Amino acid sequence: MPDAEHFDVLIAGQGAAAYAAALYAARYRVSALVAGERFGGETAIGGAIENYPGHPEIDGFDLMLRFQEQVTRYDVPIRYADVTALATDGDHFMAALSDGSEVDASAVILAVGRERRKLGLPHEDEWTGRGVSYCSTCDAPLYGGKVAAVVGGGSAAVEGALLNARHAARTYLIYRGDRLWRPEPVLVELLGQADNVEVLLETEVAELLGDDDAGLTGVRLNRPFEGSDTLDLDVLFIEAGADPRVDLARGLGVELDPETNEVHVDREMRTNVPGLFAAGDLTDGSGALKQTVTAAAQGAIAALSAYQHVTEHGRYCEYHASGFVLEGEAEMAAR
Repeated sequence: MPDAEHFDVLIAGQGAAAYAAALYAARYRVSALVAGERFGGETAIGGAIENYPGHPEIDGFDLMLRFQEQVTRYDVPIRYADVTALATDGDHFMAALSDGSEVDASAVILAVGRERRKLGLPHEDEWTGRGVSYCSTCDAPLYGGKVAAVVGGGSAAVEGALLNARHAARTYLIYRGDRLWRPEPVLVELLGQADNVEVLLETEVAELLGDDDAGLTGVRLNRPFEGSDTLDLDVLFIEAGADPRVDLARGLGVELDPETNEVHVDREMRTNVPGLFAAGDLTDGSGALKQTVTAAAQGAIAALSAYQHVTEHGRYCEYHASGFVLEGEAEMAAR
């Protein structure tokens, strides 16, 4: 890859884990590149955050801006492009980015987070933005005085229902379980105090109703509610969780947790592939707790481990510029 840019550490992602890794890498005086299309990750669209130390309440987007601003003070380059392919010759990494550029690095930190889960129903994709949404924080204010529903049973779903309660005339929380046991207890308490939220337990969305002109107009449920199996809605927010983005890791033979499909890391954020580290929501490093604070902590640990790796094994040298060709995405996917 003679035209590739050369860095000690490539950090894939642009959320809390990636920014923390970049900050610590800069302070360890290793050259690093942050590459990711989505600014701020899940934190940036998380709305009001009340449990990040030092900030009694701060908007997630604003918090990520502060993360980014602190990183740019150290002149760490940030590229708004995803890593689309990644390969290694055993002690060095080559990456292709979505903007067509190529990068090689002595170490890589994967901090690409998770992909929001869909219901898998007909019309879900084409009606996204026309009554179907995956971000209550982004779109709830657009439906003031309307009727909204949120699908899911975790903290994100309850937070979405509470946010909609501040804007919509009526909000339904639809959950297939028989009780809300996964969200933070304080969120469940707040939900019980919201007089314009109706919780539908042991209920699933069986069909999206609407048409190509109007988009979503309602949903069909798998069981009746108040004598009908349909709900007329102006918007449906799907907050059904997220899956770790492991395609890049899987292509390199990284060990995944057999139960959660998350990237398995040790306490130093090392994977089983030398020089490849992972941090944030795609890892099993903090168990079930997926928070901005844990992602940032993992990013800092990963940066230290990457620094130790490049110090021990040497930073970029001319040897690595000769002859190693990055496999295309098709070849990597076939592995």
